Amino acid sequence: MTGPDLNLLTALDVLLSEVSIARAARRLGLSSSAMSRTLSRLRTVTGDPLLVRAGRQMVLTPHAVNIRNRTRQTVHEACSVLSSTEADLDVKTLDAAFKLRANEGFVETFGHTLITTIAKEAPGVCLSFMQKPEKDTRYLREGTIDLEIGELKNMGPEIQTRALFRDRFIGVVRKGHSLEHERVITPQIYASCRHIVTSRRGAAEGPVDDALARAGLVRKIAAIVPDFNTSLVIARQSDLVALVPALFFAGKLLRDEEGPALHAFVLPVTTPEVVVSQMWHPRLKMDPAHRWLRQKILECCQSKVAELRQLAQRHIRVEKSRNPSI
Repeated sequence: MTGPDLNLLTALDVLLSEVSIARAARRLGLSSSAMSRTLSRLRTVTGDPLLVRAGRQMVLTPHAVNIRNRTRQTVHEACSVLSSTEADLDVKTLDAAFKLRANEGFVETFGHTLITTIAKEAPGVCLSFMQKPEKDTRYLREGTIDLEIGELKNMGPEIQTRALFRDRFIGVVRKGHSLEHERVITPQIYASCRHIVTSRRGAAEGPVDDALARAGLVRKIAAIVPDFNTSLVIARQSDLVALVPALFFAGKLLRDEEGPALHAFVLPVTTPEVVVSQMWHPRLKMDPAHRWLRQKILECCQSKVAELRQLAQRHIRVEKSRNPSI
């Protein structure tokens, strides 16, 4: 067989994605010198420098920018052509590593069920959960992750989605807090407390504040933390009111960690439901292994949510005048 070395396509895709010889070398398991030689070959084949030095960094040439998306799509199309059909997929012998981007709340609540199920059906599969400091579709577009799990917000028209479950935020305080003994928690009483907010970006306001504002109320934010676990730990040790997803709190009750020391209640204001979805790039839509993984995630979430909802209904206080779906 004559013609261009098609193995260079994979190297080109990674180089254009990372815009760094060192990072590309790490992704491909090569030495930096080997990656530099590959870049030299690519420059010869394409007749373009591709990556050039700009101070201490490297930048793409105009030609490299123009072919980046085409290269990525070509590589994934080639992998799809050479992959097994769904009829040939044997998950018991499947040897694959899937990268999932999800926040710590999802991993803590659903991770054990998902990992256990996958390990039982496909022992050769590894699930790699990656941190999610922000919402960004580039990870799906560049193929550095296989699935994104979270709220569907500004993900772009091409991203494929499937809703996993719905959730609502609830209030949580320590046992013995004044709110535990209030006969009725009104919006006024709730707003008069000091609050702790969870936000990875440091945002102080959200849907709860919008709902309070419609009633002419403003709550006092005493602290902002990056994750729900920290919020609950501080609420348990103080008079601050935490705001967490109901299913996350139910998961805490199930593990009997901080649950017994905390009192949870439905918010006295109406806020939108949170819809948690799994998202993927359309190039993986028909991939047999990826389709199997998506189905397993959906089944695991549905099973776990049913269990958590029953627990939440028993342990989260609901005012007689309200009948929300937790």
